[in-house]
Amino acid sequence: MRGVKQYVLLLFLFSWILYKGMNLHLAKCTNTDLDKVISISRKTFIEAFEKHNNPDDFKAYMEKAFSRKQLLNELADLQMHFYLVYLEDEPIGYFKLNENEAQRDVKDKDSIELERIYVKSTFQGNKIGHFMLDHIKRIATNKNKSYIWLGVWKKNNKAIRFYEKNGFIRFGEHPYYIGNDKQMDWLMKLNLITLEK
Repeated sequence: MRGVKQYVLLLFLFSWILYKGMNLHLAKCTNTDLDKVISISRKTFIEAFEKHNNPDDFKAYMEKAFSRKQLLNELADLQMHFYLVYLEDEPIGYFKLNENEAQRDVKDKDSIELERIYVKSTFQGNKIGHFMLDHIKRIATNKNKSYIWLGVWKKNNKAIRFYEKNGFIRFGEHPYYIGNDKQMDWLMKLNLITLEK
C-alpha cells in the first residue's frame, strides 16, 4: 500500500501544479454548507437529467433526494463525506463519498463509494472533474481503501467515457429509481492497488 500512496501523492502534486493557476481548492462540508450543497445538487441534476425523464417522476425524485431534511441527514452521517470545490471564493461543485454501511451496494470495508461528483455546467470542460478525482484518489488511499466504486446511468455516455479514461472498469449493474421509473446504472470501479503498475 505504501507504493500506492507514493504514486497517488505524485498524481496529487501533478494535479496541484496543473490547477494552481485556477485557484481551485477543496473544503470538507459541514451542516453550515447545506444551502450550497442543495443549490449545486439541484442545478446540476436538473441540467443533466430533467430532459431525459418523465416530469412527475423527476419532480418526485428531486423533492426526496435533494430536500433540506435529506441532505442535512447525509451531512450529519459520519460515514458520508461531502467536499465542496471552490474557484476563488465561489463554490463550483462537490463530491460525496460513502464508507462502510453508508455504501449503497458494495459493503466492503476496503472500498469507498463515489456517490456524487457534480460540477456546475458553466465550469465543465475545464478539467475540474479530473481535479476532483485526483483528490478522491488521495482521500481513498489515505483511508487505506483498495478501490473506489460508483454507479453511473448506463445512458450517460459522457460520464462513462470520463470514468473509463480514468481507469474505471465496469463490474456490474443495479437498478436506480427516478420516482417510479426504474432505470439501470452501471457499477464501475477503480482498483487503487494496481494503480501504480
